[in-house]
Amino acid sequence: MTLMRKSLLVAAAIGALAIAAPSQAQTFKYAFQGDMGSLDPYSLNETFTLGFQGNFYEALTAYDENLKLIPALATSWENPEPNKWIFHLREGVKFHNGNDFTADDVIFSWERAQTDGSDLRGRAGQIASMTKVDDYTIEATTGQPNAVLMQDLTFLYIMDKEWSEEHDTLEATSPSDTNTNNYANLNENGTGPFMVVERQPDVKTKLVRFDGYWKDIKSNVKEVEFTPITQASTRVAALISGEMDLVYPVAVQDWKRLDEAEGVAPLTGPEARTIFLGMDQERDELLYSNIKGKNPFKDQKVRAAFAHAINLDAIKKKIMRGSSTPAGILIAPQINGFNAEIAKPYSYDPKLSKKLLEEAGYPDGFEVGMDCPNDRYVNDEKVCQAVASMLAKVGVKVDLNAQPKSKYFAKILATGGFDTSFYLLGWTPGSIDAHNAILNLMHSVDKDAQKGMFNLGHYSNARVDELTDEIGKETDPATRQAMIDEAFQIVKDEVGYLPLHQQPLSWGVREGVTVPQRADNVLDFRNVVLPE
Repeated sequence: MTLMRKSLLVAAAIGALAIAAPSQAQTFKYAFQGDMGSLDPYSLNETFTLGFQGNFYEALTAYDENLKLIPALATSWENPEPNKWIFHLREGVKFHNGNDFTADDVIFSWERAQTDGSDLRGRAGQIASMTKVDDYTIEATTGQPNAVLMQDLTFLYIMDKEWSEEHDTLEATSPSDTNTNNYANLNENGTGPFMVVERQPDVKTKLVRFDGYWKDIKSNVKEVEFTPITQASTRVAALISGEMDLVYPVAVQDWKRLDEAEGVAPLTGPEARTIFLGMDQERDELLYSNIKGKNPFKDQKVRAAFAHAINLDAIKKKIMRGSSTPAGILIAPQINGFNAEIAKPYSYDPKLSKKLLEEAGYPDGFEVGMDCPNDRYVNDEKVCQAVASMLAKVGVKVDLNAQPKSKYFAKILATGGFDTSFYLLGWTPGSIDAHNAILNLMHSVDKDAQKGMFNLGHYSNARVDELTDEIGKETDPATRQAMIDEAFQIVKDEVGYLPLHQQPLSWGVREGVTVPQRADNVLDFRNVVLPE
């Protein structure tokens, strides 16, 4: 059976089984290449962690399997004035410990998400104030009109105020904090369809179905066993042997192996995530470089030299086995606001790179440290190794520091002091809208306003900052698109970032298992159906 035919059969099974009704108890076993950062829902703004947590915590809004916005803990909302929102909350919802869900929990969660340890301050900070009208109605104001506020709230999960106070977990667990004394780091009390009953970080996490969940779901799964498995080949072997029902990501070079094995298949598709490189453009001297007294990345010619030294087609062919899509901007084609004309990648031209380095005063190149995760994105460490090799050909020596995502994020994020000179990161806009990427990645770092909090290299342009605010409140589609295009073109001209590619969704699944594959790479247990 060919890879394409087999993948199509799996896709057909998904469609056929999606309406299956819940039945007898089933245990769903799956593996990812790394563990979630924490059970604390505000600890790490990372898709895998937030996606996993979304099975036991919930927000006011949510996405279905097709990334359509749907009501969750809010049944409806109104925007009666440009900066004013009214949320009508769902009644009769219980937390896992039996406590009632009310407006007090929403306000508490919004406040907790803005504490110092939170990595979701950018999401929570879009709301300037929140007041209780009654137990199931909240009035909120924003600093400016926000056309995609409800999309941005999909991953701002709601915690139980009483439970949090009882266990003295009033502030978020910082991703750079290895102290596990924060109760919410290892325990949860959400409203979702599953409850965590066992948590062994980096070893295993077990969940069971919450019988008091407020809505019917498709899944017939009663128990979930999650195991982080670092090695790609070991994950695939576990799937083929029957130990796992699903594993991801699958190295693209293993697709054929799954296609040829009995009872399993690769499940692939386009992901709405862009992988890119960032550079420290703020410090007067790089933390990790042999150049002292100045910062090469402050020079646009140096940044351009890096851009033209990286062969995206070679990465696609040799590292990603033809499955990636080379990128020229920080958003994918699935994101609202994408413009294919502006998204054309930088040209591969090593001769131009050498010329630009010479003009910038580095005829012999220089040395720079590079931070990279080795268990977060598809072939992440191999991509970084390839980039280092390509830069070496134009005289730049890269000292690669590849490490597990738990250490990597703790180092490079704001909570770690932006401790990096050159780094690889991936981004899927939670709102599936360009403004999310512009606000978080392209706006100047503004901790007070919670803008640019994932702009780790501190790229800054005053016009982009102005456009960010205007895009956020503009409702006319044509006017808004023109401003989005302008912002991305400025960043591209200044080489504020080095976009690499959109990686593929790459999962391996046991045949007969229904696993809708969301474009944001989130696994929602609500839609998983196991064979009878």
